[in-house]
Amino acid sequence: MNQNQNPNQISNQKTQVPKTPQMNDRDFLNDVLATEKYMTDAYSTALNEASHEDLYQDLRSIFNETQDCQRHLYNLMFKNGWYKLEAEEQQKIEQKHQQFYNYTTTQFPNHDGTLQ
Repeated sequence: MNQNQNPNQISNQKTQVPKTPQMNDRDFLNDVLATEKYMTDAYSTALNEASHEDLYQDLRSIFNETQDCQRHLYNLMFKNGWYKLEAEEQQKIEQKHQQFYNYTTTQFPNHDGTLQ
């Protein structure tokens, strides 16, 4: 982790790239990552709407490959310090967890079909 960064920021040492009008490695990876995110979203919609089983299986296979590619690109960008995350406070995480738990126990049906 960088020494000169926000203590809540999670990142690696940034790999330097030329600052020119031409696209550099970071720009290319960022563009491809954005495309992969768009494609996984589109394949997810297609999976929800596919009525033919063989088509569904083909789409699912392509979706999984696209998702894996997206994850690989994310890991590569994070490794090079080009993708940063913000750490959340433990108290906020616990509050959201409790909020979700309360929602699921009051809104989702039990196994017998009744609400909890």
